[in-house]
Amino acid sequence: MGGKVTCTLGEVKNRADLIIYWGGNPAECHPRHFTKYTLMQKSKFLPKGRKDRTMVLVDIRETKSVKASDIFLQVRPGKDFELITILRAMIKDQHISDAEIASTGLKREALEDLVKRMKSAKFGAMFFGMGLSMTRGKHMNSAALMTLASEMNAYTKFVAMPMRGHGNVTGADVIMRWQTGYPFGITYNRGYPRYNPGEFSTIDVLVRGDTDCVFVIGADPGATMPKPAIDHLAKVPTIVLDPHVTHTSKLAKVHITTAPAGIAASGTAYRMDEIPMPLKPAINSPYPTDEEVVRRIHEAVAAKPEWLIEQPQMLHSQV
Repeated sequence: MGGKVTCTLGEVKNRADLIIYWGGNPAECHPRHFTKYTLMQKSKFLPKGRKDRTMVLVDIRETKSVKASDIFLQVRPGKDFELITILRAMIKDQHISDAEIASTGLKREALEDLVKRMKSAKFGAMFFGMGLSMTRGKHMNSAALMTLASEMNAYTKFVAMPMRGHGNVTGADVIMRWQTGYPFGITYNRGYPRYNPGEFSTIDVLVRGDTDCVFVIGADPGATMPKPAIDHLAKVPTIVLDPHVTHTSKLAKVHITTAPAGIAASGTAYRMDEIPMPLKPAINSPYPTDEEVVRRIHEAVAAKPEWLIEQPQMLHSQV
């Protein structure tokens, strides 16, 4: 078996007979995911659709997605990394004590059943949501789950894919990888890209208070980030480009209304399986696009004398 752990949603729809959702609530956050890509669709390899598939949900609490699942594993908060590590050990038939299993809030029988189902699946797919990375361990939790999927390829075909929380987050990751070789958690403070999640990630930079200005384009961190990060957004000059009033725009010093991408502004959006989708505007908008605003800001900054750019304190004293 190969070690590739990425795939398209079309492959999952046609072949995956074991679906595992971890730290996500697709019934409310991605309502078309079940019906179009994972559970309900019939195919050549799964002619009975839902009856040919098993869905496992792993989360710290019951959500509306539980009703769609065949198996619900309620992991103890903050124990995702330990549970993934235990599963990695169990698929290799390594000994795990009852105390270690009990610390995750689950029973040995449930995990043994899951491992058996994973090994006997013809095609397994794991979708992990923000609940996995927003707990203790952060990006290491996601890395551990990807490693689990990779190791499962020694027994059967297994893939893993993140469930994105906001529009075109995948597009941002794809473009950053293309330009820098890294998907996120990047700093340019030495003139070249450096990658270190946990240090250069947006949340960590804001919580530490390392930034004295924030520029937000098409996102709403004020609605999802931890309170210390949101408090810092309110303290520093925050500029928001967004078609709507959001939690972040209410905190911002400047909110520039822009045309909605894909509705009144053309562009390219990426599905969560990294397939690009060109978008054409359906309506006209009196507002500028995000691209136009960023370009005009860049041109205005470039037109300023170098001494104003290098000495913002002097600029501030003259305003």
